[in-house]
Amino acid sequence: MWLLNSSVGRKVVMSLSGVFLILFLLFHLAMNITAVFSAEAYNMICELLGSNWYALLGTAVLAGGFGVHMVMALWLTWQNLQARGSSRYAVSDRPKNVSWSSQNMFVIGLVVCGFLLLHFAQFWYHMMFAELIGYHEVEVGGKMIGTTDGASFINYYFSHLWVVIAYLIWYVALWLHLTHGLWSALQTVGLSNRIWINRWKVITYVVATLICGGFGFVTLFFYIKSLLS
Repeated sequence: MWLLNSSVGRKVVMSLSGVFLILFLLFHLAMNITAVFSAEAYNMICELLGSNWYALLGTAVLAGGFGVHMVMALWLTWQNLQARGSSRYAVSDRPKNVSWSSQNMFVIGLVVCGFLLLHFAQFWYHMMFAELIGYHEVEVGGKMIGTTDGASFINYYFSHLWVVIAYLIWYVALWLHLTHGLWSALQTVGLSNRIWINRWKVITYVVATLICGGFGFVTLFFYIKSLLS
């Protein structure tokens, strides 16, 4: 199959899966912004999703897209290392007009994945997974919280400074990943030319800043709220 048997094909697959994940981030951000304005509305969304079949299907598709993106990233990174051979150990200056993030996408991606484990442990594990194994409440911070009471999870976790700092680091790493990844993905699938490449870069920075800035705003909002309460 051409998509898997050529480096160009693998780049296309990684690009498409990356765009899919960005669309999910926008959806997730919209959910989190809802929590700022109404805990009831946010919990209603959490209950609507929960462990219903469509939410499970969506989670499976999302996990599949994430898995494909990671596998392609590993494959292409290994391929590039093999192609460079011993020259990869040589010290060289960064080429002009090449960003630091573009040269370290794989490492930044690993940082993003590492913090995802923290996010899953705090939210998905106590919500959807807990429901799947038959729990309707879980103990967090010494009190019982309903598995669809997402607002209480947000209020609890984002009241801890170390959690807030960890998430802010995650957002910075995600921003670095997105600011190169999105326009590069669009270029890979042929949606750019000499005129549009600069436009896509601007759009990429706007989208990345909107996503990461939005998540950062939600995190800081609930932390400040915990200090004032």
